[in-house]
Amino acid sequence: MSTLDRSFWTGLSIRVVDADAILQVGALCLRQGKAEQEVLLVKSSRGRWIVPKGWPMDGHTDAETAKLEAWEEAGVLKGKISKAPIGGYVTEKRFDDGRTVPCHVAVYRIDVKEMAKAYPEAALRKRKWMSLNDAVRKVDDSGLKALLKSLL
Repeated sequence: MSTLDRSFWTGLSIRVVDADAILQVGALCLRQGKAEQEVLLVKSSRGRWIVPKGWPMDGHTDAETAKLEAWEEAGVLKGKISKAPIGGYVTEKRFDDGRTVPCHVAVYRIDVKEMAKAYPEAALRKRKWMSLNDAVRKVDDSGLKALLKSLL
């Protein structure tokens, strides 16, 4: 992918970079920490720090899907979710067979109120609250990094 393809977008309308790209929905989970705002990241199946995300679900709005992904992957029980995406990024989706395709991730903000100790993917994923600055350093996806930087 070129730098242009991986660029970050904001606002309510998606900047279409590649008409063949697939769509995923992500959850940017935030809380007020002791000293500053914190973001919740999870480890992907490939060991990278990411936001909870997944495929759009029939019968659910994208915002509802983002909240479900935050529950399944990170144990978010309660939180207020944005009605529209707060932004997004373009990345590559890597499949187990080695294929990669461009992927637009529409990101919804969740202001987290309550977390569960046990959740569906607890055995599969590590989750961690961290400052936005630490999150920018931990993620390796340039699009997600740009989205996080925009919140600083």
